Amino acid sequence: MGNLKVGDPAPDFTARTGTGETISLKSLRGKQIVLYFYPKDDTPGCTIEACGFRDATTSLEQAGAVVLGISRDGQASHQTFSKKFNLPFRLLCDEDGTIERAYGAHWPILSCLPVIGRLIGSKRKTFVIDATGRLKAIFPKVDVKTHVDEVLATLCD
Repeated sequence: MGNLKVGDPAPDFTARTGTGETISLKSLRGKQIVLYFYPKDDTPGCTIEACGFRDATTSLEQAGAVVLGISRDGQASHQTFSKKFNLPFRLLCDEDGTIERAYGAHWPILSCLPVIGRLIGSKRKTFVIDATGRLKAIFPKVDVKTHVDEVLATLCD
């Protein structure tokens, strides 16, 4: 798992959000999805990235996209982070790293160790999923300051 290429079907998942809602990728079929993995709530780079997506909400919605942030943080952490920065999109909990492994957004050896895996978090990696559930773009390296513009360009292609 995790050796995904553009055009592959996006691995389906079901996860809890920071508000306790359960969401599956399949339930969002028909919309473009921006699925971004990030290491940890309320850290400098993760905050810049999340606020970038927040500030581009209108453009993202006009492109027909739903943004989902995902990390190994739990529900309470996501809720606090989301409220603190007024994030209008859902943050998903992947506490055991199952989803990050399916998408290759993990650190292969270290993330297998439960405590260390949660401490180091996910790799910063973004996937754009088209309305049919296929990978439209993969961003394996992310510059948090310019990433949203790259994503928007892909969504509008």
